[in-house]
Amino acid sequence: MQRFFLALFFTLGVLWPVLAPNGNPAGAQGLNFKSGDSEDPIEIFADDGIEWQQEALIFVARGNAKAVRGNVEVYGDLLRAFYRKTPSGGTDIWRLDAIGKVKLFSSGMKSYGEKAVYDIDNAILVLSGGKKVRFITDTDIITAKKQIEYWEKKQMAVARGDAAATRGDKSIRADVLTAHFQKTKKGKTQVYRIEAFANVRIITPKEKVYSDRAVYNVNSGVATLAGSVKIIREGNRLVGCSAEVNMNTGVSKLFSCPQAVQGGKRVRGSFKTRSGKKK
Repeated sequence: MQRFFLALFFTLGVLWPVLAPNGNPAGAQGLNFKSGDSEDPIEIFADDGIEWQQEALIFVARGNAKAVRGNVEVYGDLLRAFYRKTPSGGTDIWRLDAIGKVKLFSSGMKSYGEKAVYDIDNAILVLSGGKKVRFITDTDIITAKKQIEYWEKKQMAVARGDAAATRGDKSIRADVLTAHFQKTKKGKTQVYRIEAFANVRIITPKEKVYSDRAVYNVNSGVATLAGSVKIIREGNRLVGCSAEVNMNTGVSKLFSCPQAVQGGKRVRGSFKTRSGKKK
């Protein structure tokens, strides 16, 4: 099967299409996650050909398509690259869509889904589709059933729909998770803070914690929880209004509700005795 190839060069603000031997434009390498400030070419590859829709200002690559720019690679059954003409007569690609078996690779990050919409101007990637969308860094795995949005300029990802963030044997789940990233001294990308909303569950090998909301400092291991907090550990159960759970040390602090909230309900506990009965 012949593989088609197209390179889009932005040097001097001019679009230079490189044609395959049969005269057809072919497919992409190197899509920078930052808005078009790179002079690296975008190269597009596809097994089943590439359409250059000049009136609509779109390139469509079909069949095991691939787009690359610098150290970023985008894969899909179909890719659409939307471009616009600049005042100087050049061309600027401002959006890339990927559909079907989508994979995105860049330095320290991998993403998987069935559909991706990448707003290059604003450096925003939206992944959706399939049973589970995945966003993987050097140290963390973020998944969601609905979609994951990655905001590169803010170094933040928002996961929606039974979302989960996992590092090693510890995980936090919720309807919506917001994960904030930072670079380590070794240059690796990792999550340093997670905000969780609705149906929050924190799971470690020894305990499960439930609440309505939570803020988790990944490096310190401390999670601050609020709203209908429940801690279950080794058959023991604690219920309160808020809590502070250290997932590194295993120390949990549970607090009662203020007088103005639910009549100031106190912390309640249920503990297993040696006989196995709860007391």
